[in-house]
Amino acid sequence: MGRSVNLLNQMAIFMTMLTGGGCGMMYYLMQKNFSQAEYYRLALEQLNGHSTAMAGLGAPPLKVHNLHLTDRYNRMDHNRAQIKIPVTGSKTGGYLFATSVRDPFKKRWNLEEVVLQLREGERIEVFTEPKKSE
Repeated sequence: MGRSVNLLNQMAIFMTMLTGGGCGMMYYLMQKNFSQAEYYRLALEQLNGHSTAMAGLGAPPLKVHNLHLTDRYNRMDHNRAQIKIPVTGSKTGGYLFATSVRDPFKKRWNLEEVVLQLREGERIEVFTEPKKSE
């Protein structure tokens, strides 16, 4: 009886570790997938090229943190992406809000808007898509 209880305990510990490792691996792969997405990279390129926003953060160095996967602001589908990227510099941090749409013909993502919201409340327009004349 004692041997079978010990075996069950070992199995439970093993399964807990296996499940935890699987969850950790899924989280890592999802973050990696986001960081390689075109809409994510385009937003960060715009931030890196905007001197006022970078100065507001105290960057370089710019540190880009993982997306909060449970944040309801982060929404993606086949045609539209809306993300909130946590960023920090040497002075302060904030969130980079980016909205992108996918061109169905070129199969490329195009930014609509990128805004940096600093912790202090300041909003810096990093990029706004030019209005198309009709």
